[in-house]
Amino acid sequence: MTNRLHPPQVDPSAVAAAAARFATHAQPDVAYAVVDSPIGALVAAATPNGLVRLAYEDFNGGLDNVLDTLATKLSPRILENPARLDDIRRELDEYFDGKRTTFDLPIDWALSSDFGRRILQATAAIPFGQTASYGDVAREAGNAKASRAAGRALGANAIPIIVPCHRVIGTSGKLTGYTGGMHRKEALLRLEGIAF
Repeated sequence: MTNRLHPPQVDPSAVAAAAARFATHAQPDVAYAVVDSPIGALVAAATPNGLVRLAYEDFNGGLDNVLDTLATKLSPRILENPARLDDIRRELDEYFDGKRTTFDLPIDWALSSDFGRRILQATAAIPFGQTASYGDVAREAGNAKASRAAGRALGANAIPIIVPCHRVIGTSGKLTGYTGGMHRKEALLRLEGIAF
């Protein structure tokens, strides 16, 4: 029976230790935030390894679809945590303001297949203000004959803008499809000073 006149003493260090254990275990596997940009709102998601997803909020099922995919493919432990994505937001702001031509963000390739990752890494190496063809990207990824497969891998790019699939165009120089819509591809190329 508890004595109401003399409640039990609580050890402050035990409370602090319990809080620290809870905080450690309560960290989500995936943090996300909605980030504003001149070409529309973006859903950014990161794991402890880096940026894992950047999606156009108004495209392909939007936020709910992005979160469902992350929960299915990575972990159901997802939490909205804008502060954890401050570096991503800052670098995107600098890019859209014309103050950044490369991104320094760590990338988590967990949503890509091995071949897809090679294609995306080759795409990430295309310099700001330049373009490459699907065949160029396939060649850089180690299979010059895989331009169609490169196109499929780029269509599944989980991290557009940061991994600049907008810089990949047809061999003839013609603009081809883009996950967020051709108007966004054109806007990104125009931002980088690429005439088309």
